[in-house]
Amino acid sequence: MGEFLEVVRERRSANKFLKGIKVPREDFEAIFNDLSQAPSCFNLQHTHYYVGETEETIKELYEASYKQYKVLTSSATIIVTGDKKAFKDASQIYEASKFLKIIDDKEYDDILNTINELHESGGASFQHDEAIRNASISSMLFLLLAKDKGWDTCPMIYFDSEKVKNIFDIPENEVPVLMITMGKMDTTSFKVRGYRKPYNEYVKFK
Repeated sequence: MGEFLEVVRERRSANKFLKGIKVPREDFEAIFNDLSQAPSCFNLQHTHYYVGETEETIKELYEASYKQYKVLTSSATIIVTGDKKAFKDASQIYEASKFLKIIDDKEYDDILNTINELHESGGASFQHDEAIRNASISSMLFLLLAKDKGWDTCPMIYFDSEKVKNIFDIPENEVPVLMITMGKMDTTSFKVRGYRKPYNEYVKFK
């Protein structure tokens, strides 16, 4: 537990990275394997990750981020998307549970009916919000897993969504939620952590 709290407390949003450092593929594989444990509504696993790691792609993402320097210095810049149509794949996800006898035929049908009714009745706005909610949950875990591997990150929302869609050929059913820069923080840009509200200012018990 102590190690987890250390990761939480030491994670910072880096504004500048040391250039020329590559993230080993095995680090990415370990992070993404553990990231599969992130919670998602009905286990629909809405989130997709697009990793820019070549110099050419990072330069394109730098332009798409309105030339934010942290992108240019990053070891990798990642686009996180949420799938607005993730509910369409529910049958594939729950088929395995039925095959393994975790759920029976009736439970399988009930779950699929509930998922479809909820998303169809909620319409496009609900599907869009679900994509963002679930991708955001996954992204937070990504930041912590990256820090646990010794990598610094910075989540960003200021970027041109259409440009990043073109860079990675992102399908129309996916909405770009975050851009995450990743690398080793250049400590010359380090600043003391800003004011944090005491919990009684943002928590209410009743």
